[in-house]
Amino acid sequence: MEGKDNPPNQEELGREFMDFMKKMMAANPTAAPEAIREKTGEKPPAQKVRNFEFSFKPKDVKKHLDRFVIRQDEAKRVLATAVCDHYNHVRLFQENSGKGSYAKQNVLMLGPTGVGKTYLIQVLADLVGVPFVKADATKFSETGYVGLDVDDLVRELVHKADGDVKLAQYGMVYVDEVDKIASAIQAQTRDVSGAGVQRGLLKIMEETDVPLRNPQDMQSQIQSMMEFQQKGKVSRPSINTKHILFIVSGAFDGMTRIVEKRLKSGVIGFQAAKAAESKQFDLLSQAQTRDFIDFGFEPEFIGRLPVRVVCEDLSAEDLYTILRTSEGSIVRQYRSAMKAYGIELHIDDPALWEIAKQASAERTGARGLVTVFEKVFRGLKYELPSTSIRVLNLTPQMVNDPVQGLKEVLREERSERSAAILGEIGDFEKKFAAEHGLKLVFDKDAREKIVDRILDESGETGALLSGLFSNYGYGLKLIQQKTRRTVFKIPAEGIFNPNGLLDRWVKEVYG
Repeated sequence: MEGKDNPPNQEELGREFMDFMKKMMAANPTAAPEAIREKTGEKPPAQKVRNFEFSFKPKDVKKHLDRFVIRQDEAKRVLATAVCDHYNHVRLFQENSGKGSYAKQNVLMLGPTGVGKTYLIQVLADLVGVPFVKADATKFSETGYVGLDVDDLVRELVHKADGDVKLAQYGMVYVDEVDKIASAIQAQTRDVSGAGVQRGLLKIMEETDVPLRNPQDMQSQIQSMMEFQQKGKVSRPSINTKHILFIVSGAFDGMTRIVEKRLKSGVIGFQAAKAAESKQFDLLSQAQTRDFIDFGFEPEFIGRLPVRVVCEDLSAEDLYTILRTSEGSIVRQYRSAMKAYGIELHIDDPALWEIAKQASAERTGARGLVTVFEKVFRGLKYELPSTSIRVLNLTPQMVNDPVQGLKEVLREERSERSAAILGEIGDFEKKFAAEHGLKLVFDKDAREKIVDRILDESGETGALLSGLFSNYGYGLKLIQQKTRRTVFKIPAEGIFNPNGLLDRWVKEVYG
């Protein structure tokens, strides 16, 4: 009898623990150490080995970016050159068996929201064919504090490469909202989410070995414990960040004031007046390292971002061009969404221009297009799938007043559907006469009620009328035998209470 005095033996506990580890391996098979695999008999997953190759030229890269991102020509040229320099060095490094030195060209992108910064990097990573990781800088904190560790960015590259460390070490890491980790100039306490994150990033942006097992992760701790138990030592797999390209970006609100102040302080008299007019130009393009330090960045951190590029704000004309020509245009998304309901969407140029103007007024760049599209299509996507509409032509009037535009579309559809229903009512009258030798005629009010009911219930005219008047063939023949009537006119009452109307007619005849 098992109880307090008879606890499970060590062998039973061992079996339970190994069962637990099998479940852990099933959830994350690439993370289990070899010692555990030997004990459990689990076979390692087949690893996909991919060789990295790069043969693009800067103009080839820019031409590819032009297909997806509108304008930002200077940013495209700078990015294309930096990426080609970086990955050509990687290729030469492989060919020369790891010999040679190289100053890594990590990139800093500045510009307002919605101008295509993130999209540019995503398209770049797809073109180069390397693992790509995107993260928001505000999610990280200094190692040892609450929040994500910047080393997790590098570990995520291995995950994106399906466990292929060799490929992951040539990946691309993109950190957005980096301006939000600028440390406060007069901070009175330790800035673990500002300067602390900067220190963590500058370490991995240069060259370091990042352990693939997070020491804070429970699963990694269990794996290390099991490996030590089986082999008497713990392996420390890692990935080197020497060839990982880091690109950071941010809107940098407030940077223009710092640049403007520096420009004004360096000139006097007539030149000072000219400096004041520099507001007409893009002050961000004149930002220097000292301006970033004044903004709140560590000198060591900003020094590891030698390639700096400014993205331009988008005008209404640019947004219109995106809608017309970009392969990543949101127009394709909405056409696909409507096609899923069997509706073909057409948007003429005047409507696209109206959408672009409204999106420009949102002051959120290309993201404003999504806002406008959602407002315009909110009612259309809800109502139209339940109608007979199969083609939708979006007009400028519908963009300017989506509610009224939807009403007009539904009114036009109702009018067309009503005409079709009236024709179906006539078909039913002919069918009834052919089957019973009697004429069943619906008056105007009855026809309107039938149309309203079919439209409201989305039913079939023939099925509805056959059900309502299923008893009329026999009942009307009784009346005809007595009165010799052959034509019977159905009022609106017959639509609401057909059997009641028939009973009344029979009673009137047979009293």
